[in-house]
Amino acid sequence: MILESAVLYVKEGLAEDFEHSFRQASKIISGMKGYIHHELQKCMEQDNKYILLVRWETLEDHTIGFRESAEYQEWKSLLHHYYDPFPVVEHYVEIDLN
Repeated sequence: MILESAVLYVKEGLAEDFEHSFRQASKIISGMKGYIHHELQKCMEQDNKYILLVRWETLEDHTIGFRESAEYQEWKSLLHHYYDPFPVVEHYVEIDLN
């Protein structure tokens, strides 16, 4: 399992619209192969800052399965115009602490 992480900076004055669009986009991503769970958190200190965390079964489920899909084009049209700057997406693997 991998964790996708992206810090999202939403353009000033568009937070409410972004959150509405993200609710729509959530339906898209949650139906993708390899999708496990996602959450969107809003920063308490900075009104236009969010963090998106998505759990995928494999890296390829995100980078190929989702990003190369028709569904991603819909996701992109719903969300990408809100970001400034465009987010850096990173992937993490859990460290076994036992």
